[in-house]
Amino acid sequence: MPHQRTFALSEQASGCGRRLVVRNGHHQSRTVITAAGPIEVRAPRVNDRRVDEATGGRKRFSSKILTPWCRKSPKISEVLPLLYLHGLSSGDFVPALEQFPGGAAGLSSAAVPRLPRQWQDDHAAFQCDLSQTDFVYVWADGAHPQVRLGQAHSCVLVLLGVRLDGTKELIAPAEGLRESAESWADLLRDCRRRGMRYPGLVIGDGSMGLWKTLAEVFPAARHQRCWAHKARNVTNALSKSAQPGAAKAMQEIYNAEDRAHAEKAIEVFARTYGAEWPKAVTKLTDDRDELLAFYDFPAEHWIRLRTTNPIESTFSTVRLRTKVTRGAGSPAAALAMVFKLVESAQARWRAITGAHLVALVRAGAGFENGVLVEREVA
Repeated sequence: MPHQRTFALSEQASGCGRRLVVRNGHHQSRTVITAAGPIEVRAPRVNDRRVDEATGGRKRFSSKILTPWCRKSPKISEVLPLLYLHGLSSGDFVPALEQFPGGAAGLSSAAVPRLPRQWQDDHAAFQCDLSQTDFVYVWADGAHPQVRLGQAHSCVLVLLGVRLDGTKELIAPAEGLRESAESWADLLRDCRRRGMRYPGLVIGDGSMGLWKTLAEVFPAARHQRCWAHKARNVTNALSKSAQPGAAKAMQEIYNAEDRAHAEKAIEVFARTYGAEWPKAVTKLTDDRDELLAFYDFPAEHWIRLRTTNPIESTFSTVRLRTKVTRGAGSPAAALAMVFKLVESAQARWRAITGAHLVALVRAGAGFENGVLVEREVA
């Protein structure tokens, strides 16, 4: 049975009744690398007499099955950047792929480093309009992969969001300097210019630059401090002998069944450690409201809202890759590599638990200690 597109073209005819698209012999044979090994292919030649009405020029038939100059199947082309991203050095491609039938044919180690140029184009295209996507929850953090960014103290500022359907998505990666207020301001204002709506809750660490800028750019967004970062900061202010007990006491706070029990656990922590380590207690009590903000959201979401772990776990892959490459050659290439690594990991992200509740949060539904509050209609 002929292909539907081919059949449609064969029905096109000129005013004289002659077909405009006809087969005319074959092209020279060529070898195409596939997952099953090299295959010799001899594609038909097509004589296309159609005329483009808009330009007046001749149209050119192009096969969707075997594109012109194709030497590798799409699957092979997709595997190469994935292998490079996940730790295979460029010099190891040929000896590694030689173990597969025809896997290294037509491949050189010099061809692999050209991939970052395509990734830079992909990164530029990614920075597009955000007005069509509504992010209800946003994680914000700065990561420090071992790549050659623009300055000695540069880092990668990352925003990850949860859409209305509960799925997670990368919003923006950008280069920043020590997570400063200026760097966060550039990123957040750029997102606002691209149409990003204010998030319902932003989860981040204790970076004062982030919270100061967030209050200016998205004043309606609520703040949630990351408990993982806070726990490390508090325990670092204690003696080593007191750290295990303090860590367990803080678990009693953020694992409490409701806000009232969490407040009581904070008071217990303050009485236990306040006399000897007042600085540690101050680090906890000063951010009490931001640390307990998650209680005003669905209980199904609490485990994800208490920490910036979605960013931390994603960048463990980035650090693994950059240890192999020892840098990416230029700041633009480094940021493009980080973008492609996160984009690759994004395909494996699972939707947030209780995804159906995300839309209720955006609609303004009230939650008290994680439970939906029914409002009386006046």
